[in-house]
Amino acid sequence: MQKIQDMETFKSIINKDETVIVKFEAGWCPDCKAMDMWISPIVEKYNQYEWFVVNRDEVEEAAIENDVMGIPSILIFKNGEKLHHLHSANAKSPEQVESFLSESLG
Repeated sequence: MQKIQDMETFKSIINKDETVIVKFEAGWCPDCKAMDMWISPIVEKYNQYEWFVVNRDEVEEAAIENDVMGIPSILIFKNGEKLHHLHSANAKSPEQVESFLSESLG
């Protein structure tokens, strides 16, 4: 996953013509650390999409603008529009993330 470190970069990435997947996290988040241990095979399975990661504390404006209230959260964007949002409460297991991506991306 490519790291997004500022709002300008975030805006340019979500405004792409292609579908992009953005994971919001924070360094202090235990659920984010747990997700990091099992997310790689899922990213590989959905490698036809570009994946990005945003530290919600470093790019807080992106989290606020996209209603990211809990982390980790996974958002799917295309042409600047948020298409899907997996909220933190539903992002605790590989099965939940796989189900979300399967339903959202087909």
